[in-house]
Amino acid sequence: MEVKIGVQYAARELVLESAQTPAEVEQAVTEAMSKDSVLTLTDEKGRRVIVPVGKLAYVEIAETSNRPFGFTTR
Repeated sequence: MEVKIGVQYAARELVLESAQTPAEVEQAVTEAMSKDSVLTLTDEKGRRVIVPVGKLAYVEIAETSNRPFGFTTR
């Protein structure tokens, strides 16, 4: 699943592929915001992304689509 995180005063967004479900990511964001702490997510390679909640602009949670690519005859 793809997660995009907008950070205030940053020109680019953070994009990571996560093995977590959309519900798990949403729960992590909600908990971090309620505690006014940091949002910590782990990508598929085990790397951690830590963002202070006060700097979050938005969090976009999207399912990764497995669209066919190339030339197909179907």
